[in-house]
Amino acid sequence: MKVMDKMDSKIDLRIAFFSGTMKPGQDGVTRVLYKLLDYLNQNSIPNIAISPVIPQKDDQPSEMFKVCSVSVPLYRDYRMSIPTDYFLKKMIKQFNPTLFHIHSPCSLGFAAVKFAKRKSIPVVATYHTHFPSYARYYKIRSLELCGWNYLRGLYNSCDRVYIPSLPILSELENHQFRNLEHLPHGVEIEIFNPKYRSLEWRNKNNPSNKKILLYAGRLVWEKDLKDLIDAYRILEAERNDFILMFVGDGPIRHELEEMLPNAIFLGYKCGKELSTVFASSDVFVFPSTTETFGNVTLEAMASGLVPICADKGGAAGIIKNFQTGLLFKPNAPVDFAEKIRFVLNNSELRKEISNNAFRYAHSQTWEKIFEKLILSYYKVMEDSKLKKLLVKTAA
Repeated sequence: MKVMDKMDSKIDLRIAFFSGTMKPGQDGVTRVLYKLLDYLNQNSIPNIAISPVIPQKDDQPSEMFKVCSVSVPLYRDYRMSIPTDYFLKKMIKQFNPTLFHIHSPCSLGFAAVKFAKRKSIPVVATYHTHFPSYARYYKIRSLELCGWNYLRGLYNSCDRVYIPSLPILSELENHQFRNLEHLPHGVEIEIFNPKYRSLEWRNKNNPSNKKILLYAGRLVWEKDLKDLIDAYRILEAERNDFILMFVGDGPIRHELEEMLPNAIFLGYKCGKELSTVFASSDVFVFPSTTETFGNVTLEAMASGLVPICADKGGAAGIIKNFQTGLLFKPNAPVDFAEKIRFVLNNSELRKEISNNAFRYAHSQTWEKIFEKLILSYYKVMEDSKLKKLLVKTAA
C-alpha cells in the first residue's frame, strides 16, 4: 500500500518551498529539492518554489516565484534575497500554501519563517548546510557564536527540522536545537551505478591505467581541500600508480590547478557524463568536515567506489569504517594519506568494500525517504490543527 493511500484526505497539503537557489544542479541542496519536486508532482501534491535564482519557465518542474535579490561577493552563482511582506502575501493569495518548507537559513528563509508564524502556517526546515563551521575557513571565527545563535533562533521557530545525518543531529542537540527529526538523503540508483563504467573514458582520461582518486563537489576551501592537497603530496612523493581527478567547479579552481599541476580538473559535469565519471573511477576521496550529509559520498558508493572520508559530519553517519568505506581523522592529512595508501595496496579488500558500499547505497532509495517525509508533513499539520483547536477552546 503506497504512503499516499494512508493519508488523511481531510488535510489539504499544499507546500511552498523556500531556497537560496533553484538553478538546476547548482549544489546538493538543489539536487535534493528537484528530486522532491518530481516525487510530489508524481503523487499530485500541489507545490511551488520561491527563490532569488530560478530557471527558465520551460525548465521548471513546478511553478516558481522569483524574489528580489542582490549579488553576493565571491559567490556570483548565489544571491541574497530581499523578500517583502507584499511579495509573500501575493504568493499566499495566489497559491494558498498550507505548509512552508525552508531549505536555506538565508534572508529568504528567515522572512518565510516569520511570515508563517504570523499567518499560523505550519513551517518545517531541512538543515542542509553547516554554516557555523565555515567561519574558521574565512578567518572570522568570532562570527561562529553569532552563527549558532542565529540558526538556533531560526530553526527553533520551526515545527520540525529534518537532519540528514545522526552526527549532525547530535551536535545540534548539544547546541539546544529543538524539534529535530532524522531524515537521511537517498540516491538515484539508476543514475549512479557501476553499469556506467567506461573503458573508453578511462583510456581517454587515464591512458596509463592508473588508479583514479576522485573528488566530487564544489571547489571551496570549506571542503577541507587543503587536507586533500597535503595527503596527495605525501603519496605523490612515494608512488606514481594513481592520479587525482576533480569533478565540479568553484572560486578556488585556478588556485588548485596551480597547486596540483599533475591533477586533472574535469569541471562541472551532469547527467550521463557525471555517471560515467563516478563509475569509471576507483576511490572516492572526500576530506570535508562541514557536510550535513554529503550526497556525493552516497553517489560514489552507489557507483561502486570505495569512499575515504573524514570521520566528522555527514560521512561519519553513512560509512561503517573498513566495511562500507574508510574514515580518517578529521584534518589529519597524514592519516588521510595512510588510508588511501592502504586501499591502493589491498586490491581484495578494495573489492570487498566496494561491494559492501554498493549494496548499502542501493538500499537508500529516494522513494523510501520521501514517503517518510510526507508522513512527517501530515503529522506536523495534524499537530498544528490540534494546537489551534486548543488555543481556540482556551479562549
